[in-house]
Amino acid sequence: MPPTGKIYDYLVIGGGSGGLASARRAASYGAKVGLIEGSGRLGGTCVNVGCVPKKVMWNTASIAEAIHDAKEYGFPEVGPTTFDWNTLKHKRDAYIKRLNGIYERNLEKDSVEYISGLASFVSGNSVTLGNGEEIHAKKILIAVGGRPTIPHVPGAELGIDSDGFFDLEHQPKRVAVVGTGYIGVELAGIFHALGSKVSIFSRTEEILRPFDPIIKDTLRKEMIKIGVEIVPHAKVKSLAKAENNAITLNYASNGQDASAEFDTVLWAIGRHPNLKSLALDKAGVTLNNKGYVVADEYQETVIPEVYALGDVCGIEQLTPVAIAAGRRLSDRLFGPAQFKNAKLDYRNVPSVIFSHPTAGAVGLTEAQAIKEYGVENLNVYVSEFSGMYNAMKVHKTPSAFKLICAGPEEKVVGIHIVGQGSDEMLQGFAVALKMGATKADFDSTVALHPTSAEELVTLTKANLKKL
Repeated sequence: MPPTGKIYDYLVIGGGSGGLASARRAASYGAKVGLIEGSGRLGGTCVNVGCVPKKVMWNTASIAEAIHDAKEYGFPEVGPTTFDWNTLKHKRDAYIKRLNGIYERNLEKDSVEYISGLASFVSGNSVTLGNGEEIHAKKILIAVGGRPTIPHVPGAELGIDSDGFFDLEHQPKRVAVVGTGYIGVELAGIFHALGSKVSIFSRTEEILRPFDPIIKDTLRKEMIKIGVEIVPHAKVKSLAKAENNAITLNYASNGQDASAEFDTVLWAIGRHPNLKSLALDKAGVTLNNKGYVVADEYQETVIPEVYALGDVCGIEQLTPVAIAAGRRLSDRLFGPAQFKNAKLDYRNVPSVIFSHPTAGAVGLTEAQAIKEYGVENLNVYVSEFSGMYNAMKVHKTPSAFKLICAGPEEKVVGIHIVGQGSDEMLQGFAVALKMGATKADFDSTVALHPTSAEELVTLTKANLKKL
């Protein structure tokens, strides 16, 4: 709809998870709220080219793995089967489109005015959509999220990014994934499980560098064991067109030049804030040295009544974090007095990796715990095992759990788990850590047997790792 020229109590720029949550919460308190989205699709990265369609693809990959395992469980007629990527792609797209419609109807139901267009600041309290008419607001929230980064190498445009993954009409047979963060590892795992030959290019010897070694080392070994190639100390120099629509990837690994052909090259080297069209200089909003909007723990920028949250701030770039921050911001700005100090606590945010197998973490890594508490004040418990799903299988998918405990009371300050079901089991344990649970609390909890989760409440001194 065209800009109204109205003055809003609250104008939200960005219709992703954080912006939607904040807008709807503000409107629930009676605020006059407008929300501007320039892509034409509500839901942001998570709904359109992130968490939601990725989980559909991960589920698909998991079904393929289960079909492969079925023979070992006494189903001799199951598999090998063919997989129709194109059919699933269009069915998945239709599902996402329905979600877009649900988000739009929710805005209407909550009396949030949806404005389609690209916003650009005129001043600290007004924006324009490019037609000369200004939209004013007493308070403005910047929640425009981020976008994938493409490297500056010759031929880079021949590759795709994580957004482009969801545009693929057909499954490529040979895939190069450049980057070893959680996005690269997740998409590489999906490709491989569905039958593509996958090579991952890492700047170091590691994958998932920010995560605890028990996660990144276990997953790296498993990926290599099941046939994913990991090219270490790799620097991509260029991409070039090859015959039959293939792509030649030229790179150096351990100082040696090499090249290989792929059907698809996927850039997964990181993300950057989506700020290009906002003209933040006209509002006076400042950025840090990495290009992210500077905002404090209350989401306040340096300009009064201009706020920012979510991926655009570069802190804990996760959908639930943006949602929680957005709701607390609106609680404080428009809610009752009890919320006058409301803000999000960014400590101990759990995260999950939809790898194969899945992994999850909450709290401090071992290195972070040593830095914060000192090695002499820590006990670290580790369990490496094979879950019961593997009982009938030849290849045993690994599980590895780590509990990091601090002080004489052994307060649990870090939980790191990898193995089948890790994504689902971590949520409850994250609550325990957030509440300040100790190792004794874990020990006094009766185990659920036979499960993998019981390993976390049955760790003994035999599991103590020497630091």
